[in-house]
Amino acid sequence: MASEEELFASVDALLNEEPSLPPPAERARLREAAGITQARLATALKTTTQSVKNWENGRSEPKPPRLDAYQRLLNGWAAKYPAPGAALVARTAPALSGEPAASAVETADAPQAHVIAAAAPARPATPRPVAASRRPAPKKPAQPAADPRFPHGPLAVLDGDGYAYGTGGIVLDCPATTVVELVEWTLRESGLGAPRLNRYGKDSDPLIVLTAAAAVKLGLPERLEGHEQRRSLRLPEDHPVVKQVARAKWQLTRRGFGPWARIYRKVQGRERQCVQLAVLSWDALDERSWPGVTDMAAADIARVLGVYATRVITPRGSTAVSGLELMTALRPPTKAVQDPATGNWVSGYNAGSLGTEPMDPAPPEATPEHPVVVDSGWKGGFLDEEAYQWVRPVDLLTDEECTLPYAVGLDLNTAFLAAAARLVVGLSAPDHFHAPKFNPKIPGSWLVDLSHVELDARLPSPFTPTGERPTGPAWYQTHTVAYAQELGYNAEPIEAYLRRETGAYLDPWHDHLKTAYVDTLADLGVTKDLDDRAFLAAMERHKDVDQALAAVLAAIKATVKGGIGKLRERPQGKHYKDGERWPALQRPTWRPDIRAAVISKARVNMHRKLLNMAKLTGLYPLAVLSDCVVYPSPGQSPLDFLPYAASGKPQPGGFRLGPTPGLAKLEGVQSMLWAVDLMEQGYNPARHIKGGDAVLDEGE
Repeated sequence: MASEEELFASVDALLNEEPSLPPPAERARLREAAGITQARLATALKTTTQSVKNWENGRSEPKPPRLDAYQRLLNGWAAKYPAPGAALVARTAPALSGEPAASAVETADAPQAHVIAAAAPARPATPRPVAASRRPAPKKPAQPAADPRFPHGPLAVLDGDGYAYGTGGIVLDCPATTVVELVEWTLRESGLGAPRLNRYGKDSDPLIVLTAAAAVKLGLPERLEGHEQRRSLRLPEDHPVVKQVARAKWQLTRRGFGPWARIYRKVQGRERQCVQLAVLSWDALDERSWPGVTDMAAADIARVLGVYATRVITPRGSTAVSGLELMTALRPPTKAVQDPATGNWVSGYNAGSLGTEPMDPAPPEATPEHPVVVDSGWKGGFLDEEAYQWVRPVDLLTDEECTLPYAVGLDLNTAFLAAAARLVVGLSAPDHFHAPKFNPKIPGSWLVDLSHVELDARLPSPFTPTGERPTGPAWYQTHTVAYAQELGYNAEPIEAYLRRETGAYLDPWHDHLKTAYVDTLADLGVTKDLDDRAFLAAMERHKDVDQALAAVLAAIKATVKGGIGKLRERPQGKHYKDGERWPALQRPTWRPDIRAAVISKARVNMHRKLLNMAKLTGLYPLAVLSDCVVYPSPGQSPLDFLPYAASGKPQPGGFRLGPTPGLAKLEGVQSMLWAVDLMEQGYNPARHIKGGDAVLDEGE
């Protein structure tokens, strides 16, 4: 291996030499002659950086080599030998936390781009290398290595001036003036995309987000108008852009050209040819899931979506669609298996997944309009595993409770996500059983009479979403019946629909989204090491720390709720007739039984905490709405009524404050008089405790 001085001398000679042969051949000859690559330079720089840090910290190590020389060589190489392709602009704006800006090392390793400094949107005339600090970078959690196939990240936001803003602060020059040109540029030159999340999965297709100006430049209308919601509208088949796409031999999915349009050609070999488009002015980003994002500048939109794509998945539609896509991406239905007869590799079932074929539910698990119900004439009732929507009767309030000054709302962090952890669900078709013995380890639907269960009237019943006591036999998911046994009551099923093959299908989904949620909260200053008082203070101001990251957090929460809801997507459109199959039924992920299992476990978890709180503190809730519960309180803080041991630690079993899924945070504070007044009018205080009108988390 060449010595350090020989390394410097050889590369200096290359950088000072003027090429006389055609650039590609000349560069290849020079690289071979020097015996060095950008990768070796990058490795040398990283090694030297660590040596500098160790030496400055006083470790017994000789003085490191010239860090500035390595950096100078890297910068010179990148400036002298830019590869043809998209131009990359390193902006001066800081990257979001969790999305580090491209360093000089990373830039040198990306052959598709040359680096130019840009503080203003004016097109730069001459390329300049980005200056790099000589100070060693602070320690950060290890980041996965960038995929060399996608050097510019998973997505870009295109403005009307031909700039495509990507992740990490990069900006690409996009010369496309039509949708077809944009698709071809994206696949051939942009360097956009994302690697698969599972070894048996597929790489994420590149996403191009169009601003209103970009849409108009490409020949699209700025807005889609009609009687339906804009997210449901599509370009007509005779629109010039749709015809243009067809003439170029590209295809649109059955969803047509709407706010989220997929343009593709059939796979040739192993190469997918597919681009996802999102049109901002067509309401592609729902304000409830992406608060304030549509009104941001293009670069900021790219940062928000880039962090979401890095931590969750590249968006392919609404957050609900992304939540469902994430399940499949983490548990692909197939994998390559070797045919023992021929020795060839073929597509086979991936154990633990939902497979490739849709599966009809048992009649009680379906919806009333489902073909298995309509065709069979089923009249035996349905599962009613929904989120809580309960208010305590006003006549059950005590004088002591009414004299307390405040009503305090607690909200469980991503309660559905917490319920998905280690949740065993069915993977095979349901089998029908008569008078089976109840087994809490078998997922399924059980017809059981739980009307004999006696519980405190100041608590909601754990068996119904309304909190009212059951009046006779009804269908319940396994977790609900198991909780009746946990409370000491015998369960004797009349019949059941059970599944023989089971697995924790949602485990990777839970782990992936939990990490995304916790990491994003930590970036907003809400970390696991905070005590309860500091946690409440951090949560009070976390949305003001960074609007972009706050939007990412909202999108992650919407991904959880929407993904669970998509497991039982109902038919849409006024022309639908009961008994017809609707498009969602063609998905293996149309699984209402899995949705019921998540919601049943979440509701049982809530009731268990309510019961433990009554035992620990003697307090009973005023109302519950899904994952939000309202308690009467002597003060304005949860610290005034939550149970703590003498040591100051939270008592196990009740509600605990914290930033992880399943733990609680403050939802809102109102006066007790306000809460009682709403209860007397028949309203739920939990819906309004935050100051607005909360949306019931039914997983829809």
